[in-house]
Amino acid sequence: MFVNRERELAFLNQHYSSGQAELLVVYGRRRVGKTDLLRQFCIDKPHIFFVADLGAEESLLADFTRQISALFMGEPTLLAPFTTWESAFAYIAAQTNQRLIVVIDELTYLITGNSAFPSILQKIWDTRLSTTPILLALSGSYIGMMEQSVLSYRSPLYGRRTGQWRLQPFSFWDAQKMLPGLSADQLVHAYAILGGMPAYLRQYNLQLSLLANVEEKILAPGAFLYDEPRFLLLQELRDPSRHFAILAALANGRTRSNEIAQASGLAATSVTFYLKTLQDMGLIVRMTPATEPNPERSKQGVYLIGDPFFRFWFRFVYPNRSLLERGDTAPIRQKVAAELEQFTGPVFESICRDYVWRRHSAGELGFAPLAVGGWWNRQAEIDVMAVGAEDCLLGEC
Repeated sequence: MFVNRERELAFLNQHYSSGQAELLVVYGRRRVGKTDLLRQFCIDKPHIFFVADLGAEESLLADFTRQISALFMGEPTLLAPFTTWESAFAYIAAQTNQRLIVVIDELTYLITGNSAFPSILQKIWDTRLSTTPILLALSGSYIGMMEQSVLSYRSPLYGRRTGQWRLQPFSFWDAQKMLPGLSADQLVHAYAILGGMPAYLRQYNLQLSLLANVEEKILAPGAFLYDEPRFLLLQELRDPSRHFAILAALANGRTRSNEIAQASGLAATSVTFYLKTLQDMGLIVRMTPATEPNPERSKQGVYLIGDPFFRFWFRFVYPNRSLLERGDTAPIRQKVAAELEQFTGPVFESICRDYVWRRHSAGELGFAPLAVGGWWNRQAEIDVMAVGAEDCLLGEC
């Protein structure tokens, strides 16, 4: 089931309609739906869709050749395998006289296998593709590698791209489209646990209760979601042990850098580096009161796990793995049931803040907010605050 992504599809189709050479970069976390989006974009359009893996370059070129042969020759085995990426793209350029999409999905695997691949691609673009009607879409999951090797100033491809889009998880309003039939409170609870990743939402069995889904889809060893955060961190980071410790501290209510350092056993001077890495990955957020004029410099900032599923996993799965590995899921299910309302609260507050932005976009708020967030000091806390130039909205969730 493909839902939403109207803005993303509009972005891709706008560049497709230009008729000129386009080099687009689509990136985001694993499971966020990049491949589904690009496949939806390619429907009813001439295209080559190549998904890279960690195989040898010869086998990757052979697979790429089969995709080329299938498009231009009607059969995937009529062309002899190209021996270089330059010769493969030279053939595509020579055969193309009308609009064509070429997708390279999981680009980061190619870069992992050959660190010179961005330079190779830069040469191909400059000498072969930049004057053709080809739209080349590069997609990758390792956010750090995509930003450093493809988007950064130091990348050989810098200045070549004509557009980029970092794909984000679904908001609550989009996520609920994947869970038809649930009541409002069921949707909020489900979103508080699974978040907005399409691949995670697909795991939800609408025939089961929320707690039965938790036990069967998350707590049970071997379930798709049981080890998902661990796999993602191991793929993205060289040594994730310190990041695990920080996420565990955050999941247990430590929000300030000195508290996080103490709970994780890390030096206070090094915690900032790991927090920044997790922020770049889209896993944690730094929040400041909505009235702060310079949020980046504010001393009122607190850190929270921004991804709901990671927050759930580090709260209930990670500290209980020894018990869960024995298949003893019932006590953890009971723990989830006992803490569910309290656990859901912060996510519901974020949904309410998002609701304020939606009302503004619909022209129903009455003023233009400069910031929407929460507010707190040592004596009080406000769940929702929208601050305008002369107006302010306060909300209790």
